[in-house]
Amino acid sequence: MNAPIATSRFSRRAVLKGGALTVAFTLAGFPKAAPAQGAGPRVLDSKEVDAFLAVNGDGTITVYCGKVDLGQGLRIAIRQIAAEELGIGVDKIRYVEGDTALTPDQGRTSGSNGIQRGGMQIRQAAATAKKALVDLASKRLNVPAADLVVADGMVKPASGGAGVKFADLLAGKQFDLKLDPKAPVKDPTTHTIVGKPLPRPDVPAKCAGSHVYMHDFSVPGMLHGRVIRPPAVGADLVSVDESSVGKLPGVKVIRIKNFLAVVASDEWTAVRAARALKAQWSEWKGLPEQNELIASLRAGPFNGDETLVKKGDPAGALPEGAKALKASYFWPMQSHASLGPSCAIADVRGDGATVWTASQGTHGNRNTFARFLGLPKEKVRLIYLEGSGCYGMNGHEDAAADAAILSRAVERPVRVQWSRADEHGWDPKGPPQLLDISGAVDAEGHILDWRAEMWIPQTTRGMPNIPLLAPAAAGLDDVRGLNPGLISQNGDPPYAANSVQVVAHWLKDAPLRPAPLRSPGKPANCFAVESFIDELAAAAGLDPVEFRLRGLKDPRGVEVIKRTAALMQWQPRRSPGTDKDAAIARGRGISYVHYKHTETYVAMGMEVAVERSSGKIKVERVVCAHDCGQIINPDGVRAQVEGSILQTLSRVLKEEVKFDRSRVTNVDWASYPILTFTEAPKLDIDLVDRPSMPPLGAGEAACTPVGAALANAVFDATGARLRTIPFTPERVKAAFASRPS
Repeated sequence: MNAPIATSRFSRRAVLKGGALTVAFTLAGFPKAAPAQGAGPRVLDSKEVDAFLAVNGDGTITVYCGKVDLGQGLRIAIRQIAAEELGIGVDKIRYVEGDTALTPDQGRTSGSNGIQRGGMQIRQAAATAKKALVDLASKRLNVPAADLVVADGMVKPASGGAGVKFADLLAGKQFDLKLDPKAPVKDPTTHTIVGKPLPRPDVPAKCAGSHVYMHDFSVPGMLHGRVIRPPAVGADLVSVDESSVGKLPGVKVIRIKNFLAVVASDEWTAVRAARALKAQWSEWKGLPEQNELIASLRAGPFNGDETLVKKGDPAGALPEGAKALKASYFWPMQSHASLGPSCAIADVRGDGATVWTASQGTHGNRNTFARFLGLPKEKVRLIYLEGSGCYGMNGHEDAAADAAILSRAVERPVRVQWSRADEHGWDPKGPPQLLDISGAVDAEGHILDWRAEMWIPQTTRGMPNIPLLAPAAAGLDDVRGLNPGLISQNGDPPYAANSVQVVAHWLKDAPLRPAPLRSPGKPANCFAVESFIDELAAAAGLDPVEFRLRGLKDPRGVEVIKRTAALMQWQPRRSPGTDKDAAIARGRGISYVHYKHTETYVAMGMEVAVERSSGKIKVERVVCAHDCGQIINPDGVRAQVEGSILQTLSRVLKEEVKFDRSRVTNVDWASYPILTFTEAPKLDIDLVDRPSMPPLGAGEAACTPVGAALANAVFDATGARLRTIPFTPERVKAAFASRPS
C-alpha cells in the first residue's frame, strides 16, 4: 500500500492540485490517483452527488466515503455498490475515506450503519449520477434514454453501437446535482457485482506486513509524546520535578493544570522520560468497592426513572398452573481490549490543525477538536488511518487529543503512542448493566406478564458526553466527545406477552468513564431477556425452541430460529438434559434477537461441555442464522458475524474490569485475559440473503445473543443457571453449588 502524502498543512489549493485526490489512499490492485473532472472546489454537502463521486479522465471513478473501514470490509463493499449502479468494474473505483477535507460527513461509523446508511447514500448518489449521464448521452446520441445502457464507463445504445465515455459527457464539469431519492436503482435480479464474495483489497498488504496502520505512519519533523496519567482517576497534580529528567537529551516537560506529558525527539527517550519524571498527585478514592458495585448501582444517586416500554395491563391473580419467576442479571464494565494500543499524530499551528487518527468519527470529532483547540472548524482537518480495532470508542480519540494538545504546546507535529497499561487502564469502558426481570407463564407457555428494571448510567441516554482525557485534565472548555450509545435497547422480549413494562433507573454517573463498546448495551439486555425466556420455558416444561416459536409472530425471526435449530439437528425436549450430573456435562442452548427491534435478525445456538470438577466451560460449536436483508459481500458479512461471535465469547467467558477505590488494576493481558486461538469453537454460519430488501448492519447484531445462548447451553448441560458475566470457573462452580436439587 502506498503511504498517504505526509503533509501537515492543507488548503483548498492543495486539496485541488492535480485533481481532487492530492491526499488519498491507494490499495494494492486498485488504480492510483487520477485527475478528476472539473476544477471546482471539493463539494462536501452530503445532499450533493459531487460530494460522493468524481469522474476521472482515465476512466476511473472516485468514491468519497465519510464512513471508514475499521476492518469490516467497507473498502470493497462500498466499491461494489457504486460499481454495480454505474456499470463499471470495482477495479475502476478509487476510494477515499474519513478525511474531513475530502469526504462528506455521513455520521460516525457506528451502530452497524456503514452499509445500511452510508452505503445507501452512495448507492443513491450513483443512481442519480447514472440517470444524469444517460440523459446527457441521450441528447448527444439522439437516442431515447430508455434505449441506452451504462457499461464499462460508457453510455451506449442497448442495441449496440458506439457509446460515449462518462468523462466526455461531463466535459470537465462536475455533476452539480442534488441526490435524487427517486432516481431508479438497478434491479437486484440483474446484479453482477453486489452479492458476490469479492476479496478485500487490504488483506494482501496486511498479510505481507506492508499495510500502513496508524501506528506505522509518520510525518516529517515529528516529535514523540507520552502522557503521565495520575495514580488515581480523580487525582490532581500537586507538583512536578522537571530536574528528574534533566539527564535525558532534548526532553520537554508539558504541564497544563492536571495534564502532564513529556515530548522528545524519539519514542524511546519519551518512554524513559515518562517513567523517570517525578510528580506528586493528590489522594483520591472515589470508586466503589469492587464487590459492592451491584449494590452501588441499586443505591444511586439517580437522575430519574423512565418507562421505556409499556404494553397491556399487568396480570392480576395468576390462573391455575401458571408460574411466576424473577431473576437478576449483571454485565460488568469491560475494556475494548484492542490488541494494539492507541496511537495518533497531530500537527497544530496557529492557523490550523491536521490530525491523523484511527477514530471512527473523524467528522464529529472535528467539531470537538476545534472547540478545545480554539480554532475555527474549517481550520481543523482529521484524516482517518486504520488502527487496531475500535469496537466503539477505545483510546483512539484520547490519543489524538493528547497529540493535539502537545503539538500546540511545542508547535511541531507530535506522535503519541499509548502503552498497554494506558489502554487497559484509561480507555473508556463499556458501562455496567444490571437488570431485574420478573414474569409469569401459563401452563401452555404463554407469557402473562413481563416486568424489567434496568440500572444504567444517565451518560448513555443519547447525549454527547464522553469527556476526552487530555482536554479535561488541561481544564479546556466544552471537551465532550460523543455519546456512549443507547444501551437501553432490546430490554423487552420480542415474543407475545399479555403485558410488558420496562423501566430504566438512570444513574447520574458511571463508576468509570463510559463509552460505546461493540453493540452498545444490547448484549447485556439480550443476555437477560433470552436467559429469562429460557427460565420461563423450563418452568412451563417446554422445549426452548418450541417456546420461542409459540410467541414469535415475525416470519423472518421464525425463519432464523428454525434454520438454527435445523443446523443443530435440535431434538425437542425440556432443559436441563439428563447429562447434568456427569463429570463432563454436555448441553445445547439457543437465543434470538431482532436487533434494536428494527434491524438484523439473528438466532444463535451453542453446544458446550462443562467440566464439573473445575467449572471450566468449553464452547464446542456455535451455529448462527443471520438475516441482514440484502447482502453486498457474503464473505464480508460472514467475517463480521464470526468476529462478533468470537469477541463476545471472550467478553462472556473472561472479561471484567477490576478496580480498587482509586484506579483500574488489571492493566495487562495476564490480568485481563481474552479468548485464545485454541479456545475458538467450530462456527457454522447460515446467511439469509434477501436481495430485494434493504441491507441492514452486520457489524454488531451477532454480538447480542451470545451470552444468553451460552448461559442457556450451560443450564441445559448442568442445571446451573449463570446470571453474572463473565462465566469464570469459580462462578460456574458456585452455580453448581446453588442449583436446585
